[in-house]
Amino acid sequence: MKREIGIIGAGVGGLHLALYLNKHGVDATVITDREPHAYRDAQLINTVAHHHVTLAREAYLGIDQWSKPELSYTHHNHFFNFPEPLEFRGDFSKPSRAVDYRLYLPVLMDEFMRRGGNIEFRRIEEDDIAGLVDRFDLLVVSTGKGGFGQLFPFRPDLTPFAQPQRRLCVGLYKGVKNAEPMNVTLSVSPGHGEMIVIPTVTFDGIATALLMENVPGGDLEELATLNYAQDRTRFLQTLLAKLEKHHPTTYDRIDPARFDLAQPQDLLQGGVVPTVRSTTVEFPGGKCAIALGDVHSVVDPMMGQGANMASYAAFVLGEEIVSSDVFDVRFCEKVDLKRQDRVLAASRWTNMMLAPPSPEMGELLGTMGHNKALADEFTENFNYPEKQWDRISTPQRIRAWIDRTSADHAAQPQAA
Repeated sequence: MKREIGIIGAGVGGLHLALYLNKHGVDATVITDREPHAYRDAQLINTVAHHHVTLAREAYLGIDQWSKPELSYTHHNHFFNFPEPLEFRGDFSKPSRAVDYRLYLPVLMDEFMRRGGNIEFRRIEEDDIAGLVDRFDLLVVSTGKGGFGQLFPFRPDLTPFAQPQRRLCVGLYKGVKNAEPMNVTLSVSPGHGEMIVIPTVTFDGIATALLMENVPGGDLEELATLNYAQDRTRFLQTLLAKLEKHHPTTYDRIDPARFDLAQPQDLLQGGVVPTVRSTTVEFPGGKCAIALGDVHSVVDPMMGQGANMASYAAFVLGEEIVSSDVFDVRFCEKVDLKRQDRVLAASRWTNMMLAPPSPEMGELLGTMGHNKALADEFTENFNYPEKQWDRISTPQRIRAWIDRTSADHAAQPQAA
């Protein structure tokens, strides 16, 4: 039975789905308004790390062009700028990797077309929706452009915020020494914000992403509105002063004489409102559109879950498409049931980390400072947010996790 799937948007979820369907002989057409060559000089899109479960999906799709070990990192280093600083390391079981999406997405688009896949480069307007519904057996919507995103209503029970909880200042920089071995640093300045320091493969090798999550009203908030283009010197001097005060372990890695954006367009400022939407729209006649990626769930980038969830959800959807003959409301319901635990856990976990820590969460962080097994499990769970949510969703679960791992830690033979 011939089936044709329409994929609206060329983000990681849409392209992973397109390549998955192509691999399994299902016709798919991607519709997007940006051609591959247009990414080279575009403004920074995001700073995204792919954890090993996502890298395994990339290998399955045959798109592991960045698989050299020296392009990956092996652990998280945590730094809390308390009066008595807290610092500890958590290791992954397998490496993670970050690639500039202005490199990454065009490679996936070109590879999909090379394998015979179809991409239509055009804008979609609201008037186009009816024609697309008639044309395809199922519409997968992975972008909110063109009126499609508005088809999916918010879920108030899973959308607790009406405004961004952090003011973002995200850039790719040169003049920052890579840690050895290469890692991602999670740096926290209580009351002022968090910073995720990510070694990122970009056009000229590896640059350092500083993803600064600044608390509204805190000392770092102005970084979200400082204008680099108007006053480059003031921007860099202010940023360096803030890093020295709030994120000193990263500041110590910087050569001030070389420190600058890797390219002038390598800066992104603003904010994200975490949201979850209903995922299915049924049209007259029974055809459906299903949401994927950010159209389904938008998370603050603090915990690095958005792209990984889009890829995961794309594979769940792809598996169901390959094994199904009918793409109706029941089909969409089955997809949701299979993907929702992980996707919603990523949203809930991230939202929890945006709030001031509970006493139990504070104790968990303190315990990780001297219990390496606990820190490793916390870090590995970046691959499995549903497992993380199992551990931290209530004070009782946090307490049980601390007690269990502390008992295991005490039972281990200690070095003489």
